[in-house]
Amino acid sequence: MSDLDQLTQSLARNLKRWRGERGFTLDALAARAGVSRGMIIQIEQARTNPSVGTTVKLADALGVSITTLLDYEQGPQVRVVPESQAVRMWSTPAGSRTTLLVGTEARGPLEMWSWVLMPGDASSSDPHPPGTTELLHVTAGELTLVVDGEPHSVPAGASATFEANVPHTYRNDGPDTCELVMAVSIPPAR
Repeated sequence: MSDLDQLTQSLARNLKRWRGERGFTLDALAARAGVSRGMIIQIEQARTNPSVGTTVKLADALGVSITTLLDYEQGPQVRVVPESQAVRMWSTPAGSRTTLLVGTEARGPLEMWSWVLMPGDASSSDPHPPGTTELLHVTAGELTLVVDGEPHSVPAGASATFEANVPHTYRNDGPDTCELVMAVSIPPAR
């Protein structure tokens, strides 16, 4: 089975499991996530690989991390994620990419990400649920962080945090590759 097939099967199994645990009907989850009922059915039957945006919307609506939706299996209390098992979520032909390194459900989902943004590349995000916080640390280059339309320069060695319930964009306006590590804290579903 290919990595993509394994990911598709895991997402199908985990989406069904978490939807059941939350007591959401297909229609209720569709309404909460802003994703069509038909798309959810396709995902739960492992007949499609949804976009990163769709996966994020479903995770947010369920109050779980993307890690939980994509996890091959629930592990023990200590979980070491080898580099080979980190999940590549977004990439561009220029070489920009995001990789979900690790996540947890303790006191609400918590995710850790590794980002590489090539010069001129950007990645935008829709608002997350209220109470979601992102923390980031730039290790190389310079990040232009745009939060609710306001740009902020974050050079190598600097860190930033913000409430992520507004539109936000990660942009590399500089001539050098930008690398950063980011953590996302999501409030538990009510």
